[in-house]
Amino acid sequence: MTHQPDLAVIGGGQLARMMQPPAVGLGLRLRLLAEGPDVSAAQVIPDQVVGDHTSIDDLRTAVADAPVVTFDHEHVPPEHLRTLAAEGHACRPGPEALLYAQDKGEMRVRLSLLGIPCPLFEVLGRDSDDLDDLVDDMHDFGYPAVVKTTRGGYDGKGVWVVRGPEDLAEPFASGRELLAEELVDFRRELSVLVARRPNGDTVTYPVVESRQKDGVCFEVIAPAPDLAPDLAAEARRIATTIATELDVTGVLAVELYETTDGRILVNELAMRPHNTGHWSIDGAFTSQFENHVRAVLDLPLGPADPRQPWSVMVNVLGGSVTDLPAARDAALEADPTVHVHLYGKPVKPGRKVGHVTATGDDLDDVLGRARAAAALLTDG
Repeated sequence: MTHQPDLAVIGGGQLARMMQPPAVGLGLRLRLLAEGPDVSAAQVIPDQVVGDHTSIDDLRTAVADAPVVTFDHEHVPPEHLRTLAAEGHACRPGPEALLYAQDKGEMRVRLSLLGIPCPLFEVLGRDSDDLDDLVDDMHDFGYPAVVKTTRGGYDGKGVWVVRGPEDLAEPFASGRELLAEELVDFRRELSVLVARRPNGDTVTYPVVESRQKDGVCFEVIAPAPDLAPDLAAEARRIATTIATELDVTGVLAVELYETTDGRILVNELAMRPHNTGHWSIDGAFTSQFENHVRAVLDLPLGPADPRQPWSVMVNVLGGSVTDLPAARDAALEADPTVHVHLYGKPVKPGRKVGHVTATGDDLDDVLGRARAAAALLTDG
């Protein structure tokens, strides 16, 4: 017999998987709409429907008796979310908020209207089907620049650095609407997460430094080392303002640039738990996943303060190691104090298959321990 779920989660990736432990602790039942019977979250959430998030019939089946719906990703068509809301399901975040995580062009326009600092940008040729039109638009915008698809890009996909017209053929061939942004001269990338309830209550996590490799986050340091207090306060203010003005319910991740001239600019938004917040499972008093679940169910939020002076999360990206359980055992044997999280995914080159977190009061020691454990899971 299937019991009524407290919360339906759309999408079966590792973010949904990591919602299950706090749900268990809180005595909550989750139901999952999964892409397949053995995807990451389906391995740990027994109440599941296998289906397609673009199918309204599959969505209705999955959320049938669930009062609240949340997401592992932002790709559910907004018209489907409006249908579910009209049928009595609270979608959190809602389609009006999710638009700004789904469409980078809409996000840039809205944030600019709110006075949020962003890179200079231009949405390119909405009605253009000719490469020459794109070349003309970019000539007006100027080079060098970053060109992104307004929808669908992630982890470096759908993003190109263009230094002249000869670099535009590949973005044009994507067949998607494009956004041009200035190529920001930045010192490093930062991220800040805020959890928000329907009633407007928020908690904000420490600002972290996010390090990228080939467009993919591979390392996060919490809090960001040597970040000026006024910039940290500005980043947290920006995140809270965005969550409030866009009426986000749940976790909002705001990815930022710290520029070389000492400014903060918003890069991307995600309206769900985020890779840059994974450290919080082991390093904060309340993880981003627990606070996301609490927020969407309108429960009091837990404190987001760190448990230790430093936390370092290193992603395990698919490498030469294929026997991850054996590598996990070796990593824990070498250092029992690290926390290893595996996602139940087959190893593919560069794929996120897990992460490792270390905590402590000496940053160099914490960095070394986290990197050493992740190396054992990646290349042995």
